[in-house]
Amino acid sequence: MEKKLVVGNIGMKFGMSHVEGAMNYGAEIAAICDCDPDNLRFAGERYGIPEEKWVTDYHDIINNPEINVVSVAIPDQQHKQVCCELLAAGKHVLCEKPLALTREDVEEIVKAAEESDCKFMVGQICRFTPSFEKAKEIIDAGTIGELYFVESEYAHDYMHIVENKDGSAHWRADPNRHGVIGGGCHAVDLLRWLAGDPKEVFAYGTHKLLPTVSYDDATIAIMKFDEDLAGKVFVSTGCKRDYTMRTVIYGTKGTIICDNTSPTMTLFTTDENGDTQEPQTIELEVNNHNAVKEFEVFADCIINNKKVPTDAREGAKTVEVCRAIVESAETGKIVNPNYEF
Repeated sequence: MEKKLVVGNIGMKFGMSHVEGAMNYGAEIAAICDCDPDNLRFAGERYGIPEEKWVTDYHDIINNPEINVVSVAIPDQQHKQVCCELLAAGKHVLCEKPLALTREDVEEIVKAAEESDCKFMVGQICRFTPSFEKAKEIIDAGTIGELYFVESEYAHDYMHIVENKDGSAHWRADPNRHGVIGGGCHAVDLLRWLAGDPKEVFAYGTHKLLPTVSYDDATIAIMKFDEDLAGKVFVSTGCKRDYTMRTVIYGTKGTIICDNTSPTMTLFTTDENGDTQEPQTIELEVNNHNAVKEFEVFADCIINNKKVPTDAREGAKTVEVCRAIVESAETGKIVNPNYEF
């Protein structure tokens, strides 16, 4: 049983929250890594990490025998190579979502994770967001009865983040990194967590807002979970509004309305006659990237040898549903996700 967690963090553009999570837990930060010296310096100075712990080559983390836990927060296209190398080196890995962009990369990571003695976790952060955690608690308690329809959205304007300052292609503009896979995976994973794995999906897409990308910048997907449970995901990466993941969960005895950026959620319930009562307003912490809780859960799995809640297979299933949505929008056909990895 490992008692001391010695952490290496790869990727300081998006991985600073991972550093905060590890530091808050009390883990030792042995190294931070980024290929951009400016990102590295900014993170190092912000968190008081001495310069001798800054590295620009992730192999310095792989080859450091003291490091036993590594967070990976780099462009999605690089997840497979880096994660597989880390697992082969005997490191526990926390990888940012999505797990990967292609079926082939997903399968390789799942195989590497299951052949390793180390823990592997995908950063599906919505499962640690206070409003969504509360929604899950209410559902599991039976308060709103049996679910019959669930919907969520990922609304995030990418207008100023899909181009590099020098005009070169940005990793978010990669056709494989469709907005549904790269960002919409949040909403898809949330519904999977609340309602289970969809058996089939059908989707439409439009492209009116992001001229520098080749993929649809708005997609709506309808999902069938069970015979009497359906769902919807809306993804817009060019929307003109504040970022949100508004989510509505309909049950036979009530309804939950929530999102990840508001300090309250609304709960409707019914009385013994089935009549809808006055809505309840539930106050919440606003924390739409709860990396502290995420790292706590991962650390507990490592130290106490517990099953990771968002392991490689869970991450793979979410990517598979996203890929099915993209395929349906492109072909105009119903697609059945393949969960065999």
